[in-house]
Amino acid sequence: MALVRKGSRRIVVDGTAYRWRLRGRPTYFQGLAWSPCTFAVERADTPGTTLLVTTNQPHPSNWIGREAEPVLPSGVAAAIRLALRGGWTPAALGSAFHLDQPAGFTPGF
Repeated sequence: MALVRKGSRRIVVDGTAYRWRLRGRPTYFQGLAWSPCTFAVERADTPGTTLLVTTNQPHPSNWIGREAEPVLPSGVAAAIRLALRGGWTPAALGSAFHLDQPAGFTPGF
């Protein structure tokens, strides 16, 4: 599964270029702040296994006005490093690698 180039941003982590993308419009559950924000990462030069990161905060564009921090490049870089230590091999082909970090997320009811 490759990332759509439109809307993706380039980031270099430890000398390797990656592309990452946050969904512009939240899903229904993210819009209601029932599920946390997610973003995807892949290598820029040779896309292989996609990294799917689940954060511990609501989507910044949630519909109920719940306070949310933006997804920053520093957070993306930290997630990439954590996933690499956890076994993510971005150049290999295969199904997506999930990095779940929802600790501390409370759904908005």
